[in-house]
Amino acid sequence: MNKAQPAGRIDVISDAICPWCYIGKRQLERALDMLEKQHLRFTVAWHPFQLNPDMPREGVDRAQYRLAKFGSAERSRQLDERITEAAANVGLEFHLDRLTRTPNTLSAHRVIRLAGQRGVQDGVVEALFEGYFCNGADIGDAKVLAALAAKGGLKPEEVTDMLASDDGLDEVISADRMARNHGIQGVPSFALQGHVLFSGAMP
Repeated sequence: MNKAQPAGRIDVISDAICPWCYIGKRQLERALDMLEKQHLRFTVAWHPFQLNPDMPREGVDRAQYRLAKFGSAERSRQLDERITEAAANVGLEFHLDRLTRTPNTLSAHRVIRLAGQRGVQDGVVEALFEGYFCNGADIGDAKVLAALAAKGGLKPEEVTDMLASDDGLDEVISADRMARNHGIQGVPSFALQGHVLFSGAMP
């Protein structure tokens, strides 16, 4: 019986509030399923990138933020519709109208880092994406993060304790800086064995 052997590691540089990163996750899962059938198996590791590195730690009102960024509520709505349609094409049901905050994502990245240490990173990344894009969760809030992380396989009290400290903060900031120093300007970006392959939610 032929069994797939680990063929390497795929590194995904992403942000928890990047809709194309969630869409890209689904595309990656499809690709991994295809490779599995060819007896090629890859591990996946998620790494931080902040789309809004200057975001206040408490986040901002989403409607006001997008009005300032895109110039009009209509333009913001059109972009949300385009993203929602793209998500539906890979089986995701976005409800961006439920979002009220654009969060700072440092805490979310720290949770993802902890999940990597505990071997449940994929489940936690999925829970954060689903919570934010499908249910409108404020993933800048520590209690919300603990609840979502629990769905992904972490102990909520461990997440709460970690977020109450500075654990992982310097490491996340350093990893974000490293990605930028390596020329990463947009996410999702995918790397194989340390070499960046491409950016974007490719089919």
